[in-house]
Amino acid sequence: MTNKSFNIADMFEMIVDAVPEREALICGDYRTTYKEFDERANQLAHLLVSRGIKAGDHVGLYMYNCGEYLEGMMACFKIRAVPINVNYRYVGEELSYIFTNADMVACIHGREFIPNIKDIQASAPDLKTFISVNDGTSEDLASIGSVDLETELANQPKIREFGERSGDDLFILYTGGTTGYPKGVMWPQENVFFAAMSGGGAFSGNPCEKPEDILDRMAQHPMGGIALAPLMHGASWWYACIMLLAGNKLVLNPNKSLVGEQVWGIVEQEKLNLIQIVGDAMAIPLLESLKENEGRWDLSSVFNIGSGGAVFSEAKQQEFREAFPNCFITNAFGSSESGQMGKDSGSKKDEENGGLGNVERSEFMDVIITEEDGTHRHAKPGEVGDFSRSGHIPRGYYNDPEKTAKTFVPVDGKTWLLTGDQARLEADGQSITVYGRGSNCINSGGEKIFPEEVEQALKAHPEVYDCLVVATPHERWGSQVTAVISTKKGAKPSLESLQEEARKHIAGYKVPRELHIADEIGRLPNGKPDYKWAKEYALSKEGISA
Repeated sequence: MTNKSFNIADMFEMIVDAVPEREALICGDYRTTYKEFDERANQLAHLLVSRGIKAGDHVGLYMYNCGEYLEGMMACFKIRAVPINVNYRYVGEELSYIFTNADMVACIHGREFIPNIKDIQASAPDLKTFISVNDGTSEDLASIGSVDLETELANQPKIREFGERSGDDLFILYTGGTTGYPKGVMWPQENVFFAAMSGGGAFSGNPCEKPEDILDRMAQHPMGGIALAPLMHGASWWYACIMLLAGNKLVLNPNKSLVGEQVWGIVEQEKLNLIQIVGDAMAIPLLESLKENEGRWDLSSVFNIGSGGAVFSEAKQQEFREAFPNCFITNAFGSSESGQMGKDSGSKKDEENGGLGNVERSEFMDVIITEEDGTHRHAKPGEVGDFSRSGHIPRGYYNDPEKTAKTFVPVDGKTWLLTGDQARLEADGQSITVYGRGSNCINSGGEKIFPEEVEQALKAHPEVYDCLVVATPHERWGSQVTAVISTKKGAKPSLESLQEEARKHIAGYKVPRELHIADEIGRLPNGKPDYKWAKEYALSKEGISA
């Protein structure tokens, strides 16, 4: 028996051997037990090896949500190759960039994406192996030299027979952020296991001390949970690993977009206990469908709705509490670079300065100040700086030493990751109030205003469906707070009514001075807010409201 490490494949195989007949993964018509899933991942791993894929090679996963996506991930981990998430909305230059920047040598792809691959294939000469997943389309495999997954798996053994692995094996997550080309975050598997997957303690509150502890942390009575974001999104990818490493039943949304009625139908059918969303972009349509279909589904099995990876406003959290009075609503802070940075308990807020929530300071979680000379130090109580973490962090960005040097900085002999979120170390020196992205901060007459906290306040207005807040020019103050909103069922709230609601939650200088109403709020392919679109919409004076 080989030595076990904090490697995801090592720990997953221990779970498989302990509960082989439990249901593991469901996505539409795809259903597997742990044993069946493991055998298919073994076959795919052997197929990759037969195609010359070796430890350290990068393999693209270019699919909509499907069981084969996670089979591909696990197959890579088994042979110490590195899976790379590819945003299925990318075309042309964006797709070419990620294929080449990530140094991919193989790609497991949905058949429907063959035309996109063919268009840019010449720009990625090292990418020679293509494995096609049947998605009901009939694109020509031969046009890019691809092979059919199911046909090829039939010729591969189901047994493991793989070498020893390491907790240092990489898990690379490409993140789009809000601007520019995507960046590949290089996570050693041991670090991402502890930073983003609670170290196996997501359900027990007791992280593993050694790899074999994963068996003691496994759920004795398996729970069912659904990851609603695409697997190409880090929050969903990690949640999938959390569920599979706990012996639980993981359900994926098989549909290409999030439709509330479809989701609640799946939750009822599978009697799911846990729902994972990514902020208000998912909360809003789910809540709307509940209101429009009151009493339609039996959702009594649900006891946790959790969000991570995007702002989950207090107004939407409260709506979920009203719809699910016996349910835990959790809001985790985090990013592709940081993993989970703590959960907001709601027990302590900085009433004077607002903020998105409050987390505990620790030796691995702090606020870091960047001095004018470019050096860094720990914040003193009352100071605002970068929400930061040390300890279990990534190695940096793949193929980007410049961004790595700006984001991963030395402070007092340790490397700290600067998340880009602004935060304040409170007077007690023990708690941190998180505000939001510093890059989006609005400077109005010398006052700093974070769009996310204004957006939270506006979402408490009964007629606001969704909103973004941006800076627009102001003759006296330099910049002013401007809101772009979409409304519920054609409502046309006035600027004054929005200001009145906002003043209940935030200081007067933060309330919007201008209002624009849009049919729909622009969001990026990864679901994050598109502030560039919102600013252009506001500057165009379109939809302006008195």
